Amino acid sequence: MRFLWLPVDVALVLLFAAIGRSSHEEGLTLLGTLETAGPFLVGVALAWAVLSARSWAGGGLVAGLLVWPTTVIVGMGVRRLVGEGTATSFVVVATIVLAVLLVGSRLVAHLVRRRTGRAAHDLGHRSGAAR
Repeated sequence: MRFLWLPVDVALVLLFAAIGRSSHEEGLTLLGTLETAGPFLVGVALAWAVLSARSWAGGGLVAGLLVWPTTVIVGMGVRRLVGEGTATSFVVVATIVLAVLLVGSRLVAHLVRRRTGRAAHDLGHRSGAAR
């Protein structure tokens, strides 16, 4: 259950890349989307390695607050290393969009669980937190 959010994070980063490519008329192909998402997926992988090493639950808000900036910072670093653009406007937009996707989705899940009475573990960061 701890890794349930890993494929969600990957899907959200792919969505971010697909939206970005389509808004810039770069063509919406699987390879192009993967190419755009690749640096950010490296960030997701690093964030999840930290979550796993610390035994943190991936769906909690604390996890989202780790996954989001790690994804942005590592993603921009990898883009810069491979000669891709890191214009200030792109960094700002990516930071905001990824916050909405990676943290916002966890917040929505938390609120839904809270309404159903199952949110006690959402705010905790340990996977063994009270449920």
